[in-house]
Amino acid sequence: MMHETPLPVGYHPLPAGHLANVVTCLEMHARPALRPAHEAGFTLERMGAADTERFRGLFRAIGQDIMWFSRLIIPEEKLSSIIGDPNVFCFALVKGGADIGLLELDFREVGQCELSFFGVVPTAVGGGAGRYLMNEALTRAWEQPISRMWVHTCHFDHPSALAFYQRSGFQPYAVMVEVHPDPRLIGAMPKHASPGAPLIEG
Repeated sequence: MMHETPLPVGYHPLPAGHLANVVTCLEMHARPALRPAHEAGFTLERMGAADTERFRGLFRAIGQDIMWFSRLIIPEEKLSSIIGDPNVFCFALVKGGADIGLLELDFREVGQCELSFFGVVPTAVGGGAGRYLMNEALTRAWEQPISRMWVHTCHFDHPSALAFYQRSGFQPYAVMVEVHPDPRLIGAMPKHASPGAPLIEG
């Protein structure tokens, strides 16, 4: 759980080499009606403990320009244990033999499902992959004995991400500010990644 520490009103300088990330938390408490989706040759393939290389490649392809870095800086054995956990359902979305999307559903907290990672590669945006993947996420999550499903998005994400989650049935319940090291300055991402976030060196 995230701890609430209200910030005073005003501007707050960041430590050198860090970024501030405005995070919106969303949730739902019942299975929603699914929106229409075009099932144009998409399939899901579950990944497990041995698939860290595949996972990281897909994670980079989706997240390089939207500041996805958390799974790039953890040790190999920790990533393997997460995606190999029987209560974590991690899938690659595949079309035409290529991985184009990532879905991770985390059921490790009893009665809840975190939509911990969800996204498609930039070339698949707008082609129906996102809606197909979301419908699969919602269906698979609510097949389990849960009473809450939640997700968070941030201002580094795709501009339509927040509205997409809301159309899918999620409702905002909190806004957080996350401060973290700039992954481009610690070698976790190339310096040209996520051009929407200012890179301040020195």
